[in-house]
Amino acid sequence: MNNKHIAIGIDIGGSHISCGAVDLKINELIPGTSFESEVDNKASADDILNSWVGAIQKSIAVAGKEQLAGIGFAMPGPFDYAKGIALFERVEKYLNLYGVHVDNEIRSRLDLPPSMPVRFINDATAFAVAEAWIGVAKGVPHVIALTLGTGFGSAFIKDGIPLLEGENVPELGCVWHLPFGEGIADEYFSTRWFEKSYLKLGGRQVKGVKEIAELFEKDEIARNLLAEYGTNMGDFLAPWIKKFDAGHIVIGGNITGAFDKFGGFLLKSLAAHNIGIPVSLSVLKEDAAIIGSARLIDDTFYAKVEPLLSKM
Repeated sequence: MNNKHIAIGIDIGGSHISCGAVDLKINELIPGTSFESEVDNKASADDILNSWVGAIQKSIAVAGKEQLAGIGFAMPGPFDYAKGIALFERVEKYLNLYGVHVDNEIRSRLDLPPSMPVRFINDATAFAVAEAWIGVAKGVPHVIALTLGTGFGSAFIKDGIPLLEGENVPELGCVWHLPFGEGIADEYFSTRWFEKSYLKLGGRQVKGVKEIAELFEKDEIARNLLAEYGTNMGDFLAPWIKKFDAGHIVIGGNITGAFDKFGGFLLKSLAAHNIGIPVSLSVLKEDAAIIGSARLIDDTFYAKVEPLLSKM
């Protein structure tokens, strides 16, 4: 980083970009540097990149380019995090970026010097890194972080560093692909499960978990689904919590808006497995992935993470 200590962290969502500047001297997001912009994920590669750059330029302008140490991206997969190449396919978003060297494009459009790092990490992992670094799980040696929304994101953090392999964590260091029920975990712990289940049992389409949570008091189907969701999650996670010797679970994502409805069932399920560790909602919320990606510009931290990127 030399004497430059400002990192721009960027969270690429399915239809938006959020970014902000983090002061790596004090490990804090700088007030007034956060910006968000909608992005048409079906647009041309050029239009998508221009949308991203427009938001990033705003953060840089407020933070000051003269203090800029580098840029970190929290990026959904599939993506080549080591080389900065988009590999989006079969995901119905950003398909026109397939094969694009995002690293080079961002450098060129922002006129960055060759020596300035532009680095990438999985978005769920960035969320986990931030919460274990300065968030609700700060100082906890073994942390499991979950992002609940359109997908079932997860990461296992050991002493602040993502753990992707070993007998104490699942393959790839995440759980979305593991068998559960009649399929895989992603099918049971994402928004799709709620919508599909309510349609099957209630005979009508609902939009998102928020609508189901709002029906909780008056709709038995909604109550049962939220109870089943929490209970299933506890049963599914319990073996991995024990294997990893997790000391804290941190949860983020859109579905956390219904945590007051399903969280009790999750805790009860964990207790049935003799697990009593804290389960907390993210305190960094939408800033977590921004902060986690900005940390990539800390060279000491990045030296530990870089060998893992090709495995994400």
